Amino acid sequence: MNGTSLIFDYFILTLGLLLIIGVLTAKFSNRLGVPALVLFILVGMVIGSDGLGLIHFSDDKLARMIGMAALVIILFDGGLQTKWTTVKPVIAPSLSLATIGVIFTSVIVGIGAKFILDVSWFEGLLFGSIVGSTDAAAVFAVLKGKNIKNRISSTLEAESGSNDPMAMILMITFIELITTEQQNYLYFVGSFFWQMIIGLLLGLIIGRLAVFAINKINLDSSGLYPVFTLAFALLTFSITDFINASGLLAVYISAVLIGNSDIAYRHSIFRFNEGFSWIAQILMFTILGLLVFPKQVFTLDIIIKGLLLSFILILIARPIAVFLSTIKLGFNFKEKAFLSWAGLKGAVPIVLATFPMAAGLENSQVFFNIIFFIVLISALIQGSTISILAEKLGLTGPKRTEPMHSLELVSIGKANAEMVEYEVNEEGFITGKSLTEIDFPENVLINAIIRNDELITPSGDTKIEVGDILYILVSRKSKKSLKQLLNK
Repeated sequence: MNGTSLIFDYFILTLGLLLIIGVLTAKFSNRLGVPALVLFILVGMVIGSDGLGLIHFSDDKLARMIGMAALVIILFDGGLQTKWTTVKPVIAPSLSLATIGVIFTSVIVGIGAKFILDVSWFEGLLFGSIVGSTDAAAVFAVLKGKNIKNRISSTLEAESGSNDPMAMILMITFIELITTEQQNYLYFVGSFFWQMIIGLLLGLIIGRLAVFAINKINLDSSGLYPVFTLAFALLTFSITDFINASGLLAVYISAVLIGNSDIAYRHSIFRFNEGFSWIAQILMFTILGLLVFPKQVFTLDIIIKGLLLSFILILIARPIAVFLSTIKLGFNFKEKAFLSWAGLKGAVPIVLATFPMAAGLENSQVFFNIIFFIVLISALIQGSTISILAEKLGLTGPKRTEPMHSLELVSIGKANAEMVEYEVNEEGFITGKSLTEIDFPENVLINAIIRNDELITPSGDTKIEVGDILYILVSRKSKKSLKQLLNK
């Protein structure tokens, strides 16, 4: 066996072990009360150069590339899971937090960084801009499955999904101000609006194109539909980023549009992207952990400065930003306090911290080490106490429970048919009627009914009750008619 084969085998073995460790870590993270992302990072640090030395990794450019690709996948899954009905009422505060809130946070932290790190004003503001935004990967991961009220959780998710353009433009602006003698301030302002507006427009356009293509194409295997959908996410990011607009914002917008549309093989698409998102989280946070050298991060100097800046960020900058950017937007004091505490940091600040390193800035390594420390503090302290604080402030809703039933489908792509899941509500046209009393369209068959978590085999005299979950096999050509009937 030659050396190339050994390297390849080692790579495959390492990847498999990382995924197994990641899955087990995610399994026990809830029991430990620690966000999974923290444990993923710790795994990377333990197996890295300063730990057990199993993997030697120090390529910040490769880490940035992997991190951005993973963020696309995570944002896409988060957008698919976002319900437009809950996001629509909170668009104004979300956008305010994603723009004005990021500016306030960046400036306040930047002032602190200027004096604590003894750097120039531009360098301090650069540091503030890197940690100024909330992280989508961290927010989606921590809020998933929690019973926090929809209005609050939707605000946080929409903010984290749309605040990256502001953080990026601020960071790029201050890098330019540091490295060049002549600055064009109008260019920086125009660049921000270009990123936001074009990112939004391309997200909507490609999202609509994706919905049309998913519903019109007839693939031989249902397993191809999730791959086809993910391809649109990658296409959205690449096209938008190529013209210097916000690819991450475009991906999130297109995912929200796709997730809230009536698409074929919806459940297959959602489950595939959820699993792929977990893979992306495991690999991204583990690699970011590998990129860090604990002997450099956990020095007394870094710890003291990191704790001071974490204090400013979490307890001063973020609360001021939240309270000022949500004035007269309908949030009470408790809700603003929770939004302040839930401004999680995660992969985005670490990925952004590699940009000053690539630019060759004098203090870039110090910035990276302190930012990494701040992310650990934020994820560990804020992330592990979000649910507790929500309960203390009375901001929790009904417990979110997953249905105790599942349905596995074989590919029926060639039959040009699909399975539709429908939950019966009180106002439904079919509620209280027997199946024989309902004039279903042609080529429609009720395969199963789940009632009170039990399977009911349907017959002609079976009456439909509120809360029933129907599994309906329908041909593509009859799907629109079925939808009209169910929505009467």
